[in-house]
Amino acid sequence: MKAILALADGKVFAGKALGAIGEATGEVVFNTSMTGYQEILTDPSYCGEIVTMTYPQIGNYGINSEDVESCKPFLSAFVVKESCPFPSNFRSEMTLDAYLKENGVVGIEGIDTRALVRHIRNKGAQVGIVSSVESDPERLIEKAGQTPGLLGRDLVKEVTCKTSYHWSQGVWTLDDGYADSSNRQLPYKVVAYDYGIKRNILRNLVSSGCDVTIVPATTTAEEVLQMNPDGVFLSNGPGDPEPIKYAQENIVKLLGKVPIFGICLGHQLLSIAFGGATYKLKFGHRGGNQPVLDYQRQQVEITSQNHGFAVDRETLNEQIRVTHINLNDNTVEGIQHVDVPAFSVQYHPEASPGPHDAQYLFSRFIEMMAKYKN
Repeated sequence: MKAILALADGKVFAGKALGAIGEATGEVVFNTSMTGYQEILTDPSYCGEIVTMTYPQIGNYGINSEDVESCKPFLSAFVVKESCPFPSNFRSEMTLDAYLKENGVVGIEGIDTRALVRHIRNKGAQVGIVSSVESDPERLIEKAGQTPGLLGRDLVKEVTCKTSYHWSQGVWTLDDGYADSSNRQLPYKVVAYDYGIKRNILRNLVSSGCDVTIVPATTTAEEVLQMNPDGVFLSNGPGDPEPIKYAQENIVKLLGKVPIFGICLGHQLLSIAFGGATYKLKFGHRGGNQPVLDYQRQQVEITSQNHGFAVDRETLNEQIRVTHINLNDNTVEGIQHVDVPAFSVQYHPEASPGPHDAQYLFSRFIEMMAKYKN
């Protein structure tokens, strides 16, 4: 069955339907990761986005029920050059196409993804529509033009958990699978705000020695402090951080009362709570090969990233130290307060997918909590 991807600026790509038959709108972005498509599909940070994979063949190792980053895919639609119908992997349980169908995700394959990515890089990320039910490109262009983008929208409320819950699963190993800490007493009690949290973040926290309770994004600072945590974690999440006022206000109330560690959207929200501001990037950073310099260690790490907004360095006051920068475009990748026990990074140290260069940051959080406790 035919499918069409139409952008708001009038650019149209024709291909074949992948996954569910239907229509979906969102901001068209691209991810340069060569593997990890299953983790990308289930990362809540992609809510409201049509994700294009730059690697030409996707689905070659199939889909399994273990390597998911949330309860379901949250992205709007999926775009690939070629979907592999015959995956080969000892853990594979189904094809990519079957998984997308099962979860109602509309997709398209068979388009020139190189041309699409070049267009986005030149023109910037923009709203688009993927349809396998409408064949008139002009109609689709009109629909895309009427669809709101990410700027100014609160997407966190669409992905956060409804009630709090406990997490006990640690990181995965080939020999033992996912570690289970349910029968262990872990030394550090951490409350994690769910702005769209990835499960591998939780797994890394648990494997680092954290007893983790996840709370909805709207949970008040007072409620969190009543839980008497050793530390608070601010998670990743989708979209624009500026309209998430309730999160910013709660973070302000927590500053100085408990150690704080933020990742991605959590980093942006912490920066705003410190008085900073954010801005929208032309096409964002999404992939597993972004070089970042850690000033403290004077080392370069290759990082996994997924964000379309960045912290404006010029808005940070003298109490905020920039700890990491992106070596591609010099954008802020990490901050730390000089007096208050709080730090954050823009990228994803938990990987899934991507390199593990930045896992030391979980140890840094443990060290901060230990120091604050003493």
